[in-house]
Parts: sequence; structure tokens; C-alpha cells
Amino acid sequence: MRPEADAASIGRFLDALGKQAKGSGVVYLVGGTSAVWLGWRASTVDIDLKLDPEPAGVFEAIAKLKDQLGVNVELASPDQFIPAVPGWQSRSEWVGDYGPLQVRHFDFITQALAKIERGHARDLDDVRSMWRASKIGAEALLQGFAAIQSQLIRYPGIDARRFERRVLSFCEEFGESESK
Repeated sequence: MRPEADAASIGRFLDALGKQAKGSGVVYLVGGTSAVWLGWRASTVDIDLKLDPEPAGVFEAIAKLKDQLGVNVELASPDQFIPAVPGWQSRSEWVGDYGPLQVRHFDFITQALAKIERGHARDLDDVRSMWRASKIGAEALLQGFAAIQSQLIRYPGIDARRFERRVLSFCEEFGESESK
């Protein structure tokens, strides 16, 4: 079993990935990877990524690098679990350029909603960190949820009413609600 990834190992991975990629594309950091990169927590089990568009040669590079660098890499993103909030790409914060790769954080509104829906303690701590860092707010979460609500039917594992209650409850935790 490989050790958890910290900010230094994520940085080494991105540097090496940028050197080995054979074409341009965008790499989105997701979940715990964003949390570690931004200093909200010390480590994450996997370096979670979304590729869009997929850079040429990136899969071959990932296969080599996970063994060379001793990291777990997973292609996972919020839009696999909930609908992405429209406009997610334009809200995805720039991290840096690594060779031909542009690296960004996947939209924090969509990340937060996916974590709230899942409801794990570590996920909710990440959402609180996003909140404290002013990456999200009640209005953005409520608008984001409203924008995807009609699409939740495509995700049969999601109880839309429970999800909505969780979003409202989270906003109330910080003293913000629909009326603000």
C-alpha cells in the first residue's frame, strides 16, 4: 500500500506529468487533492483528477508515475456523482501550467455539493474549509443546487429531498440561509 499524498508529492506528480505529457489539455484537481494543495489538510489517499480535454500521452504517464513516485492516482470528479453546476469550467481556479498542461481546481461549488451529498465527516470538513477560504457561500451553494436539481433524476442513488435538506442545513450551520 502506498502512503498518502501530501502537497510535496502532489507537486512532484504534476511536475513529472507535465514533462511526460505529449499534448496539451486541462488537468483538474479534485476533492482531497485540492484540499491538500491549498493547505486545508495534510494528506489525501489518492491524487484525484479529471482530464478535460484529455492530453495525449497522459494515461501512459500516469501509469508510470504512480509507481515511480509511489502515489495513488484516481480519475474521479464530482460530475461522476452529481450533475456539474453549469459554468463549472469558467469557475475552476487556475493552479499553474505544467509543461503543456494547464492545471486547475475543479469548480468549488460543484465539489462542495458533491461532498455535502456524500456526507462523510472528512468531506464536510473540506466544505467548511472551502467556506472559511471564501471559495463558496450560501448563495452560490443554493443557486448551484437549484441549477442541478432537475437533473438529479439521472442519478438514481441520490435522494433529492435529503440532498436539498443537507445543503440547507449546511448553509444554516454558518448562519446563512435563503433569505440572505
